[in-house]
Amino acid sequence: MLKKVRFTLAFLVATQFVGCANLGVKPWQRDLLAKEEMALGSEGNDLGLDDHIYFSKEATSGGRAFAGGGCGCN
Repeated sequence: MLKKVRFTLAFLVATQFVGCANLGVKPWQRDLLAKEEMALGSEGNDLGLDDHIYFSKEATSGGRAFAGGGCGCN
């Protein structure tokens, strides 16, 4: 019985490692990820809500496309 449990546990652990083996984007998949609907901010309502929350917390608006800046106090 113990041998069967060990085998089952080893099998489950091995399948978990194999599930992470195919991470990354293949060159032929990049065209699908470059579509506009795959962008992180493709939904207008979500962008408006995020802007409102950011304005409410930071008292600033705009500047979504620019990296860096600010006072650097984070």
